[in-house]
Amino acid sequence: MTWPMLFGVLSLMTFQLADSAFIGQLGRDPLAALGFTLPMQQLIIGLQVGLGIATTAIISRTLGAGDERRAERLGGLVITVGAGLVLGLCVVLWLLRTPVMILLGAEQTLLPLIRSYWIPWLVAAWVGAMLYFGYSVCRSHGDIRLPGYLMVVTSLLNIALDPLYIFVFGWGLPGAALATITAFAFGCLVIYPKLLRRQWIRFDLRQLALGQALRQLNGIMAPAMVSQLMPPASAMLATALVAGFGSAAVAAWGLGTRLEFFSIVVVLALTMSLPPMIGRLLGAGDIPQIRQLVRLAVRFVVVWQLAIGLLWLGASGLVAALFTTDGNVQDILTSYLVRVPLSYSGLGVCMLMVSVCNALGLALRAMLVATLRLFVCFLPLLWLGAQLGGITGLMSGALVGNLLAGAMAYSFYRAGIRRLS
Repeated sequence: MTWPMLFGVLSLMTFQLADSAFIGQLGRDPLAALGFTLPMQQLIIGLQVGLGIATTAIISRTLGAGDERRAERLGGLVITVGAGLVLGLCVVLWLLRTPVMILLGAEQTLLPLIRSYWIPWLVAAWVGAMLYFGYSVCRSHGDIRLPGYLMVVTSLLNIALDPLYIFVFGWGLPGAALATITAFAFGCLVIYPKLLRRQWIRFDLRQLALGQALRQLNGIMAPAMVSQLMPPASAMLATALVAGFGSAAVAAWGLGTRLEFFSIVVVLALTMSLPPMIGRLLGAGDIPQIRQLVRLAVRFVVVWQLAIGLLWLGASGLVAALFTTDGNVQDILTSYLVRVPLSYSGLGVCMLMVSVCNALGLALRAMLVATLRLFVCFLPLLWLGAQLGGITGLMSGALVGNLLAGAMAYSFYRAGIRRLS
């Protein structure tokens, strides 16, 4: 179940890196503008992923109970609720765009560039969320291949359109968002007709006992969504800290964060494939098998992410030169790559434990793990490192914070599984 999602998520991260590489050729200011939108992007993704977690949990359980018609209507409910929630969030972000950018520490000279980018970027975010909800319905019905393959196709289309829209048509930074809109819209035109033909979504919601369905959805969605919204809230505060060191630091931090997404792609795929397996085992009451499965996943993540960290360490200079031509940004990005990736094993374990706790029905514990990781382990050490060692100390603080978060998350999971036992 992990392989199709691995290639799909990997392709998504690849097109995001390609976006950064193409935008980096436009200069420091467009790259810094992209860096300031990253926390907002994580906010929207947190909302849609929280709803996606609830989708997979509720629809798969309903199918297991043999009520296929209710599962189809739940699929329609998820699409409807998700479209409204993400649209509302995008509108709020647009109305508050200037105060948000000032709060994050954006320089006045960057504001016109950011404003020109935000309309196409917000449209791209909404279309991408709609595509993600379609993926979630497919996964809940056991179809992993269609989302995985479609992620690859849309990502390749995005990469192909980037240079055309950015350089050939001369649209610059907004061209990157327009390329994303085109690719995601193509994905929606493929997946939604298939969902309708397979009768996996129905919109006769009056037959659903709507109040009960919404309460059931919210019971899982709300804690999961809060867990997913913690990282963007943390990213906003981290970006504000980094902004104190200038636009070159923001540009490098934004690039480093995108490389982080790329580095944890296997963990992201595991967080999508493990929950249905754990749910089935939990339904059968097989707690020892859950313990064995999670233990195996944790050991793999630690070894794999340590190898990834060493890879970035060895290639730090080459990677920095590849993604930007600005000397200051290169130096800061190199400093990032020799420190922060070494902590991705701790970050990966923490992400995995949040997913596992949600699958075990321990949504509040998952939310607590996500909150403590960011606001007890990560951000305080980020601030302390910045006070002691400047931008380099800030990155060292990120390293220590991620490792502490991984140890804390695993201890919380073990306490939770003991209670279930």
